[in-house]
Amino acid sequence: MVSSLRGDHQTKIPIWQWQQWDGLPYLTCTLLQNWKHGFLTRQFYPYPPEDLTEVLHPKAITYRVKQVHGCLVLTPPEIKIKMATKTIKDTFPCADGLITNDVNQAVWVASADCVPVLIGDIKTHQVAAVHAGWRGTAQRIIPETIAYFQHFGSILEHLRIAMGPAISGEVYQVSEQVAAEVGLSLFKEEGISSPRKILEALQTMLDSPILSDSKPGRVRLDIRRVNELQLYKLGIKTDQVAIAPHCTYQEPDNFFSYRRTQQKKVQWSGIVSGDCPK
Repeated sequence: MVSSLRGDHQTKIPIWQWQQWDGLPYLTCTLLQNWKHGFLTRQFYPYPPEDLTEVLHPKAITYRVKQVHGCLVLTPPEIKIKMATKTIKDTFPCADGLITNDVNQAVWVASADCVPVLIGDIKTHQVAAVHAGWRGTAQRIIPETIAYFQHFGSILEHLRIAMGPAISGEVYQVSEQVAAEVGLSLFKEEGISSPRKILEALQTMLDSPILSDSKPGRVRLDIRRVNELQLYKLGIKTDQVAIAPHCTYQEPDNFFSYRRTQQKKVQWSGIVSGDCPK
């Protein structure tokens, strides 16, 4: 089964495809065809990344973090150092982004409504996995990860970015204060800072990331659209970005949604770094 991407790309439109592993469904995106990757479904629960890496590449080394809705990005060597100093109760270091520095490294993030983001560089073959909820989006976790790529030698035009299944804007009700806090991430350079002015600026944007809500003081917020706009402000082109046409809240057969059930169950998304050029 094939799902196409919404968007205004002038080049070949990325395609989202359902794959199967041992009878279990997961999603891939042609934008990331250079790498073994997958946005896994709830059917893989409760297996951890250490077991799930086999789905992508049985010989890859697995890396994960304790997600805290922040903007810290770690490399595998940093994860190893932090794990060596952690107590038994707190095995994984706190972060919300992982970027590879070697070949055959599988990086994973968990999500239940937040945005799982997988990124690859078509020249260096480095990859990253990012967890972007509304708090991480407000702190610009994806641009922070892009900055790491650039620090390690990447140039923007070589990056490919896929945002997986997450809660869609049409059903994600938040307070106006939350929407303004997230929206501020788009307007710091313009000097727009008051919540009222931020909301007004968001509402006048083409394909606005916020929709009206019948409840006073509330709006509907499209987190993936905000992250997409952050990327465009960096200089990323539309054909470098793909957004999965799937909503975790509205598709209970395939995805967990904390907003829908209040249960702390997640699906994992991972990507494996490829061979770096000599």
